[in-house]
Amino acid sequence: MVRCAVLADRRTGASWAQIGAGLGISAEAARCRFRRLEGSLSGAAGEGESTRDLAGFGAGTGSGTHLLCAALDQFMRETDASGALVYLLPPGERVLRLAVLRGVPRQIAAHWTQVPLAARTPATDAVRERRLVWIGGQEEMARHYPQMALALPYPFSAAAAPITTGTTVWGALVVRWPSSHPSPLTRHERNAVRTSCRRLGLLLRQAADSGHPLLPGSEPQVLAPLRARARGPTQEAAAADFAERLPGGCCTLDLDGRITFITTTAADLLGASAVDLLGVLPRQVLPWLDDPVVEDRYRAAVLSQKATSFTALRPPDRWLAFHLYPDVSGISVRIAPASPSPASETSEVLHPAPSAAPGRSTAHHLLMHLAATLTEAVGVMDVIARIDDLVPTAFEAQALALMIAEEGRLRIIGYRGYPAELMDRFDGTPLASNTPAVRVLTSGVPSFYATFADLKRAHPPAVLQDGKAAWAFLPLITSGRPVGSLVLAYDRPHSFTPEERAVLTATAGLIAQALDRARLYDANQALAHSLQASLLPQALPRVPGLDVATRYLPTAHGIDVGGDFYDLIHLDTDVAAAAIGDVQGHNVNAAALMGQVRTAVHATAGASPGQVLARTNRLLTDLDPGLFTSCLYVQLDLARHRACLATAGHPPPLLRHPDLHTEILTLTPGLLLGIDPAAEYPETDIPLPPGAVLALYTDGLVETPGIDIDDATADLAAQLAQARGQTLDALADTLIHHAQRSAPRNDDIALLLIRPQQHGR
Repeated sequence: MVRCAVLADRRTGASWAQIGAGLGISAEAARCRFRRLEGSLSGAAGEGESTRDLAGFGAGTGSGTHLLCAALDQFMRETDASGALVYLLPPGERVLRLAVLRGVPRQIAAHWTQVPLAARTPATDAVRERRLVWIGGQEEMARHYPQMALALPYPFSAAAAPITTGTTVWGALVVRWPSSHPSPLTRHERNAVRTSCRRLGLLLRQAADSGHPLLPGSEPQVLAPLRARARGPTQEAAAADFAERLPGGCCTLDLDGRITFITTTAADLLGASAVDLLGVLPRQVLPWLDDPVVEDRYRAAVLSQKATSFTALRPPDRWLAFHLYPDVSGISVRIAPASPSPASETSEVLHPAPSAAPGRSTAHHLLMHLAATLTEAVGVMDVIARIDDLVPTAFEAQALALMIAEEGRLRIIGYRGYPAELMDRFDGTPLASNTPAVRVLTSGVPSFYATFADLKRAHPPAVLQDGKAAWAFLPLITSGRPVGSLVLAYDRPHSFTPEERAVLTATAGLIAQALDRARLYDANQALAHSLQASLLPQALPRVPGLDVATRYLPTAHGIDVGGDFYDLIHLDTDVAAAAIGDVQGHNVNAAALMGQVRTAVHATAGASPGQVLARTNRLLTDLDPGLFTSCLYVQLDLARHRACLATAGHPPPLLRHPDLHTEILTLTPGLLLGIDPAAEYPETDIPLPPGAVLALYTDGLVETPGIDIDDATADLAAQLAQARGQTLDALADTLIHHAQRSAPRNDDIALLLIRPQQHGR
């Protein structure tokens, strides 16, 4: 192991001075700190632990984390920050890993312990763009990071900055301030953030250069909260006595929500013993407190650092009021009897705390449901349907209009609560016009108007046309690109609270992302279907004495191109050939190979069916596409009323005789095309009299999960036998309808029906 003394010899005094300056200590003090660090590492390693583990944050005391913690402590004391997180970027990785946190509950940070650099978060943006990111409250969080805003719909401010030395990025520092913090950061705070990042970067570089890099452990290290002053046993006892003498009950929670102190009166009010309550989350002992509103109020207090309250029913009929008073070390809770109405209790509080906004829990639940359902939406119409169902209900709006930017205009693609004539009037508004919906799109800043007078002041030319009294105009922007606008309208004046504005803005961000994905899906699907149609024959040739009908149905799932195909080739006056096949996979490669197979079959048509498949097989094995193809080739002799067939692993054809007796033809199969260049394909000769129907199909018509394919094929044959007196086109529709009705399909379907005509037709 490299010793600190050797390290000191290698490094100049200037480097130690630089590190000491970054830490706010002398060069000699910095050298001593690293000597203690090196000594602790050497001693622990001698006891059998790996130096890598010792360098990691999971290694415990002496691992070097105390140096990072000291820098973090100094920063928080200088800036009065209420919480901070340190992310590290391990060498060679593209994921930020949470290493140290202070003043942020573990369960809240748990969702962001590992963040891919490609994700949109303040920390990753700070690292990717090498800049300080400032989020000055709920609305700004919702505008830039809608998913985070929905997960944390509470008023607080935050900053994120990269931890760097030179061109090396070590991680990111994320800092949280109470909602009362003014925006933007002061010059002192900006300098403090930059200085702290510089200190952390120098520490991480020095540790890496010494051979003991500081790496994040499997769990982030949670630092004890900063306290204004140390307390001795005498003061703690006096504080406990003071609390016991107060009217009502009180307790304290740590930042993770566990009870760290509780008075006798509070325990009696809760209906449990103090011994059972200490050190646990209240809901673990008191199931009636396991409620989303309780969790919401706790998180609001911790993150906003503002007092809040709620009322809960202790079964069977006792109401209790809880008033939460937070600081950076935890939450003080006052507990008192209450009536069912929280308002009557709140009026008696010495310092009234705001309760949760009416309906907020319901609205947040609906929005989380919207976020989940939007991830399942595939096309634009699907997105519109989900928005139409949930958004007006969540925000108690009476009307909604959804618009997209297209060819320099705003196009209305969905609406609710508005008459069609009004929507027609506004549809196609130029993006150069000065209307609220256009302005929010071009500026990216949402607008809220509690009354028409507010709207008129902001837009003097505005004329009341929709009969509404309040509006929210929300830009739909994703990845910095404008997608469209969302308008919510209310029948009565509506005051938009900061919390509601933030949630509305975040919702618009989620809708923009879903709409952008849906438009791409629709475009790709249209392209895929167009490509599929262009690869299939546009029209089959007319063969005298032969009736044919075809159907092709792409799978209902996904946007990829399938490899199913069919073809009919007129070879001579009384000779024709038919082919049907299925290329493995659903992608552009499968479609391209399908085109090559069709070309090869056409080029060799006229040879015997076995030779056509053998030559096509040799071509595919030479190409080595990595995909296999099933194919069935039939040569039709209309003069002799016979057919010759050969198959390369394709589903067996069905033959319905003129008397309606239907059989599944048993053919000797050859290998799939593209496996073995020497494969042979046996031929089978059958009679095909006028009036008989030969059905060729791909496995999508009979194959479905959980159903035996032989049973499904027999069922299809029975359906073919039962269909009497139908034209060939009607018969094709009957077979397709039967397949769709009998079970859900997850593959493309191709069907080719062939019927020799009666003499004289």
